[in-house]
Amino acid sequence: MKKIRIAQVGTNGMTHSSTTFISIRKQNEIFDLVGIAEPIEEWKHNLTQSPYKDAPQYTVEQLLQMDDLDAVAIETNEEYLTEYAQMFADKGIAVHIEKPGSYDHEAYAKMVRTLKDKNLPFHLGYMYRFNPLVQRAYEKIAAGELGEIISVEAQMNCRTDTELLRWLSRHPGGMMYYLGCHLVDLVFRLQGLPEQVIPMNMDTRCDDIDVKDFGFALLQYQKGVSFVKTSGIEINGFARRQLVIAGTKGTIEIKPLEMATENGRKSYGCYTTADMAKNWLDHSEKWESEEYDRLDAMMADFAALVRGDYENPYDHEYEIALHGLLMQCCGEK
Repeated sequence: MKKIRIAQVGTNGMTHSSTTFISIRKQNEIFDLVGIAEPIEEWKHNLTQSPYKDAPQYTVEQLLQMDDLDAVAIETNEEYLTEYAQMFADKGIAVHIEKPGSYDHEAYAKMVRTLKDKNLPFHLGYMYRFNPLVQRAYEKIAAGELGEIISVEAQMNCRTDTELLRWLSRHPGGMMYYLGCHLVDLVFRLQGLPEQVIPMNMDTRCDDIDVKDFGFALLQYQKGVSFVKTSGIEINGFARRQLVIAGTKGTIEIKPLEMATENGRKSYGCYTTADMAKNWLDHSEKWESEEYDRLDAMMADFAALVRGDYENPYDHEYEIALHGLLMQCCGEK
């Protein structure tokens, strides 16, 4: 199996840049890690710290001049993601990019379509796509076991520190943009584009910072209403991150979506059909995942796409439509 020669651009300390880098490096059976480049002055100090300090360091220009580079992971601040991804797309290099991709929808769409026109993979850092129980839910839905999907309820909450909240103030939609993007992706995958989006993001002022630290959006469909909720000020919100998928034949609840364990993470959930729900008692089929690394499967999937092993269900047009829907949920036109 051919190893994918890959480099990373960016060391944004507020996102998954370090864990993405670690995942690439430890999966050395599928990746040949070329090195790291940090073009943003704000984060250049990270190059002297773990996990980057012992890795070969380059400029973006040096990486673009390499003829044998197969792929790149773009992990800069969100306001620069599309700019650097476009550079590598123009060069004909496959791109993995930190979610959700950009503030500017038109620039984002141009970059994605550049990759599409060149028949190159485009891959986003939506880790829940590779959550074992989310994948099991998708399999049951594809098999028709839930019937017609009526509604999806998705929550992703936490209690952030003030430094992160100040950084979030750069983002349109605040928490909806930062973490709500994961939830919008789940709803969109299950139900497609809604008939109407009602964003209800707000600034609670609980930390006296001008930022939309509470995100909420309603997505109206022909036969029901779904919602996404993300809070940066909820005590123990991580333990209540959940996904509820209600269909005409059954319901799946995954809660928590993930919890840290000694060697990785696990997910918990339950699956209920009409036959199980008798006498108001819970006879659900209980689910518990094996331990997993939240990013290893994601980056291994990117390598498989670059090798051409399979066709991506999240194709280029899906990612463009998802980004447009997210910006609506953020309150952007």
